[in-house]
Amino acid sequence: MAEQFTPHGSLTVEEYLKMEETATVKHEYVAGTIHAHAGASSRHNLIAGNIFAGLWNAARGGSCRVYGSDMRLRAAEDTFYYPDVMVVCGDNEAGDGALYQDAPCLVVEVTSPSTEQIDRREKVAAYRKIPTLKAYLVVAQDRRWIERHWLADDGEWRQGGMADEGSIPVPCPETRLSLDDVYEGL
Repeated sequence: MAEQFTPHGSLTVEEYLKMEETATVKHEYVAGTIHAHAGASSRHNLIAGNIFAGLWNAARGGSCRVYGSDMRLRAAEDTFYYPDVMVVCGDNEAGDGALYQDAPCLVVEVTSPSTEQIDRREKVAAYRKIPTLKAYLVVAQDRRWIERHWLADDGEWRQGGMADEGSIPVPCPETRLSLDDVYEGL
């Protein structure tokens, strides 16, 4: 379970970023409070790796970059997360040496028992406020299920899911992720 920790009252963003430079454990930051991240299971890592590989292959040669769980996302002025997979395209790229990205077009979270409610509630609300975001995927690790939140052509957010088999559209890089590929090896 992610542990909530505030070393001396509320941290500023600058204090948080400085602390993360030397931290041995990753921390997410929400409005002055930090939450330590425990290690993920092998199943969680395999699913995230399969998604990363599929998106990376689709992005090759294009303007999008795919990041794994070590790249921080600034979801709001006072909110930083470490999504399992994130895609940033074109001019939105923060560049080499950046401590975080702040303009993703796609964010993916693989659920774990301790984070599933946060992924499905808090992060949905936070991610939908990112102006560049086109889709957010919540991927179950205990069953074959992907929940997709996407920005429709009319500017409204939609939600739907895919279970057991089939594929789900991804806007950037423009591709589809099949459930067979996402859950390969399990």
